Amino acid sequence: MYISEREVREVLTYEALIPAIRRALMDYSAGLVIQPPRTIMRTGVEEDRRRDGWFGVMPAIHGDTMGVKTVTFYRRNAELGIHTHMAMIELLDRATGQPLALMDGRLITEMRTAATTAAGFEAIAPLHFARPARSLGILGSGVQAKAHIEALRVVWPEMNEVRIWSPTTGHAQQLAEAAGGQSVSIEEAAAAEVVLTVTTAVDPVLKGRWLAPNAVILAVGATGDGARELDDEVMRTSYLVAESRECVGRESGDVRGSGAKIEAEIGEVFAQPEAASIPGTGRVVYKTVGMAIEDLAAARLVWQARQSKP
Repeated sequence: MYISEREVREVLTYEALIPAIRRALMDYSAGLVIQPPRTIMRTGVEEDRRRDGWFGVMPAIHGDTMGVKTVTFYRRNAELGIHTHMAMIELLDRATGQPLALMDGRLITEMRTAATTAAGFEAIAPLHFARPARSLGILGSGVQAKAHIEALRVVWPEMNEVRIWSPTTGHAQQLAEAAGGQSVSIEEAAAAEVVLTVTTAVDPVLKGRWLAPNAVILAVGATGDGARELDDEVMRTSYLVAESRECVGRESGDVRGSGAKIEAEIGEVFAQPEAASIPGTGRVVYKTVGMAIEDLAAARLVWQARQSKP
């Protein structure tokens, strides 16, 4: 069975995906997921270095299924009017190894990334804020910025102010118009109660001096252990929650470059929120890098929904 992006879009919703991601990450933290480190290879297009990108392979086994995602990232694809990230996911039966489905993974990657952030925010926010936060500042205006607004609105009905900054002002204005937000300066976006970073930066763009004292920072971008979105002040003065201690510790340039200590793993917070040590004062950073278990959880949802269609 091949499932196209159009078919994925028809059946995959944040209302179903967010709790599925939450369950999968709880199982990950409980040791119920087999997930080796992803393999990343530079593609090395020697005849045009501007077209160089990377190719990743991400396998995982969980429950009664297993799967593997192959994903590519070419930063300059945007100049050609095509997606920077593309992916395919193969889903298999764990008991027999039988292939169940092959599906386009671009939209799944987009949605599971935003769903992972939304699930984490839903758990962290009531432990940190004395009252529901209302303002969201976004650094970045691409696909993930739009997806995160949609996903966060599912778990955060109190959000009523969206501030968007982008190095390309026109893009920020377009997203602001589409999402009912405002295009603002980077300092104004960073001063919101909740700050989302979804950039392709390689050097820090978010400065600690701009942040509110009690901010929650949802750090998603800066792919690769040499890339940074957050400066040392942000990283070293915040309580750091990781999607995965192992993966974030290995793959996040923000963590590796700053030497910041990971205080908690989000699956543990999901499982025992009453035992979590999320502080009620100071800043909290929730850092994600994207994991194969999230792709597998989303692919399983898509396959199950397609199976149930007449």
